[in-house]
Amino acid sequence: MNQIGHILISAPEAIRARYRALRGKPLVDALARLRPAGTGDVVHAGVLTALKSLARRVQVLAAEHDELTAALDDVVTRHNPGLRAAYGVGPDTAAQLLITAGGNPDRLRTEASFAALCGVAPVPASSGKTNRHRLSRGGDRAANAALYRIALVRMASDGRTREYVARQTAAGRTKKEIIRLLKRAIVREVFRCLTTTVTVPEIADLRPARQAKNITLTAVANHFGVWPAVISCIERGTRRDDNLANAYRDWLTAA
Repeated sequence: MNQIGHILISAPEAIRARYRALRGKPLVDALARLRPAGTGDVVHAGVLTALKSLARRVQVLAAEHDELTAALDDVVTRHNPGLRAAYGVGPDTAAQLLITAGGNPDRLRTEASFAALCGVAPVPASSGKTNRHRLSRGGDRAANAALYRIALVRMASDGRTREYVARQTAAGRTKKEIIRLLKRAIVREVFRCLTTTVTVPEIADLRPARQAKNITLTAVANHFGVWPAVISCIERGTRRDDNLANAYRDWLTAA
């Protein structure tokens, strides 16, 4: 995608003007359909050939990425459905946390030991009258990065986390301190998923119930004030939000 962008920057004006408004997948799809041979200008034909080749490479890599992600998702879901269903935990982050835990079974005696293993145990950094803690620089950095990604997802889209961040910000904490606190709380939830069997609520009944009543995803999304993609993800089990799922089920029953 960077190469496509660089070529378009230096391409002839006619080509730049044609594709200037396109971004992402629409741009790739348009470039992959190009027919450079029909262009009379040699320079234009060369530029379009390069763009078409790169666009097709992007499509192949995107398809491979989707296939591998689906395979990874299937593996981690079968291995630990509770962890995969936790809010903000995707296939990549779930796989990394399972690898970290599986490679260090002797260090999973307590939640605190797992927090230290992931580098999220608070480190005292007090001085004089100042009483504070700082981020840990130790532990498994890949697991720490996985927890960081989960924290960012929850800060962006989880209502409870957003309220918590607002409270901590009002109390004078910095963003780094808030993320440290979030990662410590998340590792507590992850440890429970790794060491006990967490029951995942059944959601397979939602889509058939909605379709049986001829209700569209848009209608459901408008009722709950979310995007249709959120409802679709809940129905397919790729996103977990127990409160919304239960409210959705009750609404379908009453509809």
